[in-house]
Amino acid sequence: MPSSCKDLRAALAQCLQESECVMVQRNSAADCLRAPLSDTLPLRCQQLKKGFGECRRGMIDMRKRFRGNQPVAFRQLEQTEASGDGYQLYAGKSAFAGTRGETDGNEKGPEDWRELENKKYREGQTKAAAEKKA
Repeated sequence: MPSSCKDLRAALAQCLQESECVMVQRNSAADCLRAPLSDTLPLRCQQLKKGFGECRRGMIDMRKRFRGNQPVAFRQLEQTEASGDGYQLYAGKSAFAGTRGETDGNEKGPEDWRELENKKYREGQTKAAAEKKA
């Protein structure tokens, strides 16, 4: 059972070594995983960190004590991403094949609707102030 998280651990270590936090800013990988610097990691590294934590938590979960953690087979997931074939857990059409296209985890997420509303409000305020001056 201790080896059930080894693929995630290796993937997280590789992602950290390739991140800007380690390569450019010269922080240690342990420092990059802690609070102030963990927000600067790429989305892929943050997801791997969360998955590794859940895997480790599952090792001591009493509900999983007989079956153990399910191995992630991270290498197989990477190979399917590289080849373009969707990863398929069960028979039938893959759940994720051809839905959005390839992502590397560094894309900017959609802007929050509250930020959009604040931006519209500020633009309205500047227009009103400009009309008031004229």
